[in-house]
Amino acid sequence: MNLLQIAAEEQNPLIPEIPELVVGLLAFAIVFALFAWKLLPSINKVLDERRASIEGGIEEAEAAKAEAQRVLEEYREQLADARHEAARLRQEAQEQGATLIAEMRAEGQRQKEAIIEAGHAQLEADRKQAAEALRRDVGRIATDLAGRVVGESLEDHARQSRVIDRFLAELDERAEEGAAR
Repeated sequence: MNLLQIAAEEQNPLIPEIPELVVGLLAFAIVFALFAWKLLPSINKVLDERRASIEGGIEEAEAAKAEAQRVLEEYREQLADARHEAARLRQEAQEQGATLIAEMRAEGQRQKEAIIEAGHAQLEADRKQAAEALRRDVGRIATDLAGRVVGESLEDHARQSRVIDRFLAELDERAEEGAAR
């Protein structure tokens, strides 16, 4: 075996040589220091800004949610108030309708009574007018008949009135006697 083979066998490829290990560690430390000195503050700054932005967004979302909840409660209160107002207005309308119906019935009753009263007054006036016309006609006929029976003219107005009044008084007495029986 030759020396190269022995040296090759002695050197394990997984274990680096000391100078290479020192140079590698030194290069790693330089690169790490550069990253920590230059890059890490920028990364932390970006992360802090992102964290602040997210937290601000969450706070804004919570504030918006609270505002939306408050507005929803206000709308619910307004809706409840509107429903109560509508119920009150319906109740008032029903009461006014009932009052109006009662007033219209009372007015109709008054008009009916007025019409009946006017009808009775008209009937009474017509009855009086008919009685007066009948009295004149009966008086004229009675005067003519009495003049024919007596044989003299009863054209004198005073005499005619007395005869008519006496005749009608007798008729009224007979009518009262007939009604009393």
